[in-house]
Amino acid sequence: MSETTSIIPVPQSENTKFGMWVFLGGEVVFFVSLILIFLLTRIVNPNYEIEFRSLLSIPVIAGNTFILLTSSYFVVRALEAIGIGNHKGMRNNLIVVIALGFLFLAGQMVEWATLFRDGVNYSSTFGMPFFTVTGIHGTHVFIGVLWAIYALVGDRRLPYTKENHMGIENFGLYWHFVDIVWIVLFTLIYLI
Repeated sequence: MSETTSIIPVPQSENTKFGMWVFLGGEVVFFVSLILIFLLTRIVNPNYEIEFRSLLSIPVIAGNTFILLTSSYFVVRALEAIGIGNHKGMRNNLIVVIALGFLFLAGQMVEWATLFRDGVNYSSTFGMPFFTVTGIHGTHVFIGVLWAIYALVGDRRLPYTKENHMGIENFGLYWHFVDIVWIVLFTLIYLI
């Protein structure tokens, strides 16, 4: 007598969400590596406060941080809206996320331009790790903005429903991850 086992298929949405979590796990390792390089540069060079931190504009970047955190609130609102089948609410909230994402990137460009003007560049001791980690983070924000635009366009072609909105949920996971990374960067680079 042979035993047969039945395999219960996992819904595609669960596979997609699991894949997103695996991807974000890899991103954690990547950003931890970049942050450690920045921190090691600070430890090896005790002049961080004099040579670099004094050039940073904490009020400007605190405002930029508020912008990014506010954008996460609108991501939550977009997900809540589509969760009850409110396409207009989802679209409006994603438009706000896109605008805030671009505003964050504009603030980062202003900061970089100011640092370049003050003589901080890629070849300086703190410039290289700073521009690398904040530039890669900014790239992630830009990708998130593109993803939000793609979600808006995709909703017109194949509308999300309250039963099927995994694309918005995965976007939300990504965007919140980007926000968490920024909170860590803001704390380690600007505040400590």
